[in-house]
Amino acid sequence: MRDLKIPEQRHPEKAHRQDNAQPKKPKWIRVKAPGGKGYAETHKIMRENNLVTVCEEAGCPNVGECWSQGHATMMIMGEICTRGCTFCNIATGRPDDLDAFEPGRVAHAVQKLGLNHVVITSVDRDDLTDGGAEHFAQTIRAVRHRSPKTTIEILTPDFLKCDPSVLEVVVEAKPDVFNHNLETVPGLYLEVRPGARYFHSLRLLQRVKELDPSIFTKSGIMVGLGEDEQQVRQVMDDMRAADIDFLTIGQYLQPTPKHHGVDRFVTPEEFASYEKAAYGKGFLMVSATPLTRSSYHAGDDFARLRDARQKKLEQG
Repeated sequence: MRDLKIPEQRHPEKAHRQDNAQPKKPKWIRVKAPGGKGYAETHKIMRENNLVTVCEEAGCPNVGECWSQGHATMMIMGEICTRGCTFCNIATGRPDDLDAFEPGRVAHAVQKLGLNHVVITSVDRDDLTDGGAEHFAQTIRAVRHRSPKTTIEILTPDFLKCDPSVLEVVVEAKPDVFNHNLETVPGLYLEVRPGARYFHSLRLLQRVKELDPSIFTKSGIMVGLGEDEQQVRQVMDDMRAADIDFLTIGQYLQPTPKHHGVDRFVTPEEFASYEKAAYGKGFLMVSATPLTRSSYHAGDDFARLRDARQKKLEQG
């Protein structure tokens, strides 16, 4: 069984961060502890195939619910990220070499879980010439071969340090959904995503649509990091200008005292207001709740997303 404990030296940048108090969570944030037969079976399949999941590495609050239903978000290319985002609990450091057999193991796990829809994400791999684009493509093709009826959603890094042509490699593998999260408003990027660039991420998603309009594009942000309502609504406008189909908005939850502090807990009523505003701006699909995460209920959301596109086409 893989040791889930992350060595302290793999977080060198976190050791120098100032501690931020972790406020008590309101009642609408609290979730049940993971457990049960379905959870145990999913955990077993992940371990048998030596797979990493973002559910565990990022400490997702929905892991109990999702795993009990056999839904796990696979994280490829290792568990060590080359970035040091202040909101993220994934280990930062020097990654291991890519595992050439990983795409096949992911495909085997998807088949064994019997997934109708799978979400595949990764760490940032700035150490690779193509940022891991070919590895993503190989994984998509392997899942298609083993489970041709399974729809595939990918959540990619920004490929910031790569030649722009690497994006074509991923798009040509034809995922059903291409997701890349903006994570926060542009004014907070230096604090929250110091290694990323807001407009580069927007352009990445816009370019996916230009290369293949049939692929759904998706992006998400966290709230409660210090942004205000006007900034969130501006991000919505920016996303729509980039022709993004699906928006997710969720509450930021601070993993440890070394991470970016929680500015406030956004109320369910405010999330409902964001959802209404987003639909008004033309998104095909919106998920805006305190516990919304990129892959939360992704399969059900994909079905609704497909229906929304069809309805729009019928309406002309």
